[in-house]
Amino acid sequence: MDWKRILDFTKTEVLGLDIGSSAVKVVRLRKDDGGYAVTAAGFAEIAPTTSFCEVNGGGEEDNNHQNTIKAIRECFESVGRKTKLAVCGISGPEVAVRDFVFPLLSTEEIDGAVSFEATQVCPFNAADSAVDYHLIPNGDDKTRGILVAATNALIKSKVQLTKETALKCVLMDVDGLALLNCFNGLTDESKRSTTAILNVGGSGTTVAIMGGNGRPFVRDMTFGGDNIIKQIAADKGISTEDIKGILFGDSTAVQMELHNNFEKACQRLIVDVSETLRYYATQEQSTPVEKIFVCGGFALVRGFVELLNRRLGVEAVLWNPFEKIRCDAGQQFGDIVDKRGPALAVAAGLAMRSV
Repeated sequence: MDWKRILDFTKTEVLGLDIGSSAVKVVRLRKDDGGYAVTAAGFAEIAPTTSFCEVNGGGEEDNNHQNTIKAIRECFESVGRKTKLAVCGISGPEVAVRDFVFPLLSTEEIDGAVSFEATQVCPFNAADSAVDYHLIPNGDDKTRGILVAATNALIKSKVQLTKETALKCVLMDVDGLALLNCFNGLTDESKRSTTAILNVGGSGTTVAIMGGNGRPFVRDMTFGGDNIIKQIAADKGISTEDIKGILFGDSTAVQMELHNNFEKACQRLIVDVSETLRYYATQEQSTPVEKIFVCGGFALVRGFVELLNRRLGVEAVLWNPFEKIRCDAGQQFGDIVDKRGPALAVAAGLAMRSV
């Protein structure tokens, strides 16, 4: 099946559905003359795989699938059944976002050139992938743009998850591009500078940058909060669930006991992000990153953003996009975006594709 374009759906209200490795996030937005407004938001953790396997003897992959289905349903129920249409996001090693520059081509030649380029730059089999692109006019005698490729297996898995929860995936986006779309949608164009969005989730981290050259830069790394938690747990001889409870808890005194272990466990992430920023700086027409906006579930760990701010050499701040989005929903949804806003950034960007 051709997953390249599921449906061109741009005006009807939909759910922004971010299915992560440790939690499911849902956002529904409305746009009017006053800007964006939240009409619903939901968050549900995905239960650890061990609990189901021990009781039922199921395989880990099947266990994780069932727990994810349960979390999606929980989110769907919490925001009401106003719509079953969802925009989903994808990221990770089975997704590639690359820019391209060709000699000036006719419209008929571009598709073939992009498809061939994908076979050269994608770290997976482009022939078994969906490939799409967007042209960026530059006023010169070149054909420039951005191509996006993702494996059919990854896209199919996300579509299947929504199907099993009575939802319908009407559009697929890339997490990094959804983050940039969200940031740009909430920022005055005259105040924009070269900004990096750092989304730190459970199983991975995304760096998304939009610079003065008008071309997005996206890099997904397979190292995230779960890796940091596991390393601290191994160093301290404590369960990962206990470490997670400490890091996301309110006890500053207990967290201070893990200070050295925490900085050590974050070192690989800091190195990966630093190398990504240096690589971006070498790109054609790139400009230095002036600020890093940190989001994702792990961004809510006390002291994490402050650590990045000290170690990355670029100002890092916690980013909650809902500080610029009014809430026209009940207190329940208002509490979710206030408390978990940075973790809902991708879902907000996905929801913006509906307007």
